[in-house]
Amino acid sequence: MSTDQIVVPEIHCDHCKTSIEGALRPLPGVEAASVDVASTTVTVDYDESVVTRDELVATIVDQGYDVPA
Repeated sequence: MSTDQIVVPEIHCDHCKTSIEGALRPLPGVEAASVDVASTTVTVDYDESVVTRDELVATIVDQGYDVPA
């Protein structure tokens, strides 16, 4: 199990939080996903043998948010 924090500077409201959490949580291998609006950080607990960090980032990007490299 891995925990990763992904900074998403465009997070600014509860809608952003709901959108990102709602997209990440159903992914196979994701145990938990939470967004901290104040720090614009997404924290994800996941099984790296099932889902990769790149797939997590791609899911966030698919929701319309940029994730800096």
